Amino acid sequence: MIDGFMVGLAAFSSWQVLLGLFAGVVIGYVVGALPGLSAGVGMALLIPFSFGLDPIVSVVMLITLYMASEYSGAIPAILVNTPGEPSSAITALDGYPMRQKGEAGQALTLSILGSAVGSVLSTILLIFTVSWMTKFALAFGPAEYFAITVLGLSLISTLSGDSLTRGIIALLFGLLLTTIGTDPVDGIPRFAIVEGFLSGVPFVSALIGLFALSEVLRMLETTDDPVKPLRHIPSVAGQFKLIRPHTWNMIRSTLVGYVVGVIPGAGASIASLIAYSVQRSVSKSPETFGKGNPEGVVAAETANNSCMPGALAPMLALGIPGKASTAVLIGALAIHGVQPGPLIFERHPEVPYSIYIALLAGMPFMVVLGLYGTRLWVRLTQISPGVITAIVAATCLLGTFSESKDIFSVWVAVGFGVVGYILQKVRIDPAPIVLALVLGYLMESNFRRAMVMSGDEISIFYTQPISMICLVVSVIVFFLPILPSFRRRKAEIEQ
Repeated sequence: MIDGFMVGLAAFSSWQVLLGLFAGVVIGYVVGALPGLSAGVGMALLIPFSFGLDPIVSVVMLITLYMASEYSGAIPAILVNTPGEPSSAITALDGYPMRQKGEAGQALTLSILGSAVGSVLSTILLIFTVSWMTKFALAFGPAEYFAITVLGLSLISTLSGDSLTRGIIALLFGLLLTTIGTDPVDGIPRFAIVEGFLSGVPFVSALIGLFALSEVLRMLETTDDPVKPLRHIPSVAGQFKLIRPHTWNMIRSTLVGYVVGVIPGAGASIASLIAYSVQRSVSKSPETFGKGNPEGVVAAETANNSCMPGALAPMLALGIPGKASTAVLIGALAIHGVQPGPLIFERHPEVPYSIYIALLAGMPFMVVLGLYGTRLWVRLTQISPGVITAIVAATCLLGTFSESKDIFSVWVAVGFGVVGYILQKVRIDPAPIVLALVLGYLMESNFRRAMVMSGDEISIFYTQPISMICLVVSVIVFFLPILPSFRRRKAEIEQ
């Protein structure tokens, strides 16, 4: 391992590599902050420009772009309730209410520092556990994937706000939406009344509509309201003090994010959801989640960014892409004649160790840019609400179109914007709908594959150890947060 790091450090002695690292961070900030442009899209757009570069320069630039874009999606999520990345939707649950209370600077600071801690700790875990963690991921079959999606859906009890009934209604609505599209096993179209729905409901369009365009419609009601003054933003050195009370939160969320990241197909959205729910369950003030609790921002952003090094584990050790972004990275490596997998540590040791060093060395650049940029970004909140409304609406529609290059997706986003606005009026949180859209297809497809494998024997779900454990934990996770309300209701009846 020491020899490998020496090879990687030697590669970083080149100014071209350092320039690639800095360029990746800056481009990643821009990509992540624009709704509709994911890390995978940004990496794919950058690949043609990397053909003539040294393989190490190319890899370092793509990795730092990946890392920075995973964080910067939190900036529009906090400032205008428009997640730059799908996983930033969880950050918006508490980040945007903090902004509405004049605490945008604090929310942005906590998000960048939580992201930094999660990324660094997760990279260290990646270095020491890359081999045996990938063996764990390979143990997941359809039954295990179904069980873990059920575990994810059981988090509804922590995402439902004040009413579990409203949360369940939203979850069921989201699950109904996931039935639209092509059947995952038979390949038969279902409820696809137009061709655009053959691939299912466009996720990015639904996300932008539910969270951002619905907020635009709500903001139209308050365009004449005065701008809320900003609270004091501490100096860059003073900003580090804000993160100290959240140490255990960051450690828990890092572990959640890394483990979820190792599992191919899970992704940062699931990691953020689980970490957010775990923190809410252990918090001393769970009733303030969704209303501007800093713990929610830290948990979501720490897990989001710790998921990224986790996703690199199966890619480096097995050549299996954990998500779309790592699939693009595999393609970029293949262009330069490098094949990820068990032999990469023997034939091209400079590549994985350069990735490790890029993740660790790129983080200070990202933090400095984030902390010094906070004072600039929070000024956006002082712009007139009417102007902000117009800018957000235009950005949302442009981001939706850029993601799909299809006007149909724009209309879908507008439709979901109206739905999200109506849900706000009846006090139904859109988070359970997003949860269902993320996990619904995975749950159905893996359930049916497991049934095919077992010859329609339902016992496959409780005879597999990992599947059984996940299902038991799902029941516990669902009922644990609602037990106190049952006790209070029982006490009120007795009185």
